[in-house]
Amino acid sequence: MGEKVVAGQFDLSDRQRYREKLQKCLTGLERLLVEKRFDRPKNLMGVEIELNLAGPDGMPKMLNGQVLERIASRDFQTELAMFNLEVNIAPHRLGGRVFDRLAEELRTSLAYADRKAAEVDAGIVMIGILPTLDRDDLVSSNLSEVDRYTLLNDQIVAARGEDFRLDIEGVEHLLCTSKSIVPEAACTSVQLHLQVTPDRFADVWNAAQAASAAQIAVGANSPFLFGHELWRESRPPLFLQSTDTRPPELQAQGVRPRTWFGERWISSAYDLFEENLRYFPALLPLRDDEEPLEVVEAGGTPKLAELVLHNGTIYRWNRPVYGIADGVPHLRVENRVLPAGPTITDVIANAAFYYGLVRALAEEPRPVWTRLPFAAAEANFDAACRYGIDARFVWPRRGRYGGTGEVDAVTLVRDELLPLAAAGLDAWGVEPADRDLYLGAIEERCRRRVNGASWQAATFHRALEQGMTRDAALAATTRRYAELMHVGEPVHMWPVGLPEPVPLG
Repeated sequence: MGEKVVAGQFDLSDRQRYREKLQKCLTGLERLLVEKRFDRPKNLMGVEIELNLAGPDGMPKMLNGQVLERIASRDFQTELAMFNLEVNIAPHRLGGRVFDRLAEELRTSLAYADRKAAEVDAGIVMIGILPTLDRDDLVSSNLSEVDRYTLLNDQIVAARGEDFRLDIEGVEHLLCTSKSIVPEAACTSVQLHLQVTPDRFADVWNAAQAASAAQIAVGANSPFLFGHELWRESRPPLFLQSTDTRPPELQAQGVRPRTWFGERWISSAYDLFEENLRYFPALLPLRDDEEPLEVVEAGGTPKLAELVLHNGTIYRWNRPVYGIADGVPHLRVENRVLPAGPTITDVIANAAFYYGLVRALAEEPRPVWTRLPFAAAEANFDAACRYGIDARFVWPRRGRYGGTGEVDAVTLVRDELLPLAAAGLDAWGVEPADRDLYLGAIEERCRRRVNGASWQAATFHRALEQGMTRDAALAATTRRYAELMHVGEPVHMWPVGLPEPVPLG
């Protein structure tokens, strides 16, 4: 949804013509795949991080327009609500000291953004869901002042035809309604892009799907929403419910939600784009002047604008992306599983774990997706979101007897997945110092059974035990989180609880 779109009204014929244009785009994509017109391997990766704005009191600040004006950099953009920003890091080639370079770029960018935010009494908080958000913060009047967000909201609301119902049962039970999609803005994530050739796309996407549960188990960082303690990673159920165009009757019929894990392993990138057209009506039927099949016929590179826009309104946790760089088309897998934060070191550790693990899983002689039912991968993802570092998964057994068995997430990551991730980073040509530093952070989280979500929950409960009200405890936890985030030590080293007040005199 990064493209600029202009709001307008759509009539019935707009949707029919748009559907026809989408089909032409899909045929154009198929032609490009068959004719092998895509970019050669470049081992390129990219990172986007969604951020929150909060005041010194830990409460959200609806000031992204003013902050972006002060930052004045194309690396920073708006996100859905006025308390959101996004930072984009330019693509990097995987190899060498790439993760240390990324960490340094992020530190520089975020420190600058934080200084600019301070000019309007706000600060950057990198966290999955800001614990101090209230239902009154997530209303239509706090949408960012950008046409595409208003238009997207209007179209999803119209398709839904009634209030959105949020019903998340975790440690506590949240039940409420919303008249807009703005609660989705509470979800701030890290998006990891990997450019892949068409021949490798299916293996990488399948590997990313299989890896997503482990990513969440070690990286969960979103335990609170609207004052309730819910799942350890509450973003996925919140995202699903706050963008759900299906009224209860369509849900009961098994109609697919626009936010979903998927339903099968794939054999081609085409499978995902084709599913997106077959299952999901267009929300934004905005047509481009390009005739994609004529462009392909002439040997050019089509923008496939309608396909790209439609694809951006279907929220797969691993999304296929069609892009163009220097006039040449390419494909990317966009991994959207992880929450933002807690620190830059943690974000980069999560990225190193992902890129290493996906490379290794995609190249195994007997890939995990040939031994693990897709439904089990989806159940693992659900378990990781609910229980975080304490989750248990179904996973293929090692050894000649095969089959699957139940395993503790921490045991699986430490004994099997971290060695695979290390081998994958070696295959990318990443320096051992980078590999060991960042995978070492994942190993320490496993050893101590700590991630951002467990730290937030433990600190919140410690504050309650000290006699604070729930609201005060959430605000204090948020302030302490922001303080430790800026210190920069990875989350497994954070002391639980609030600092003791310094006596006066």
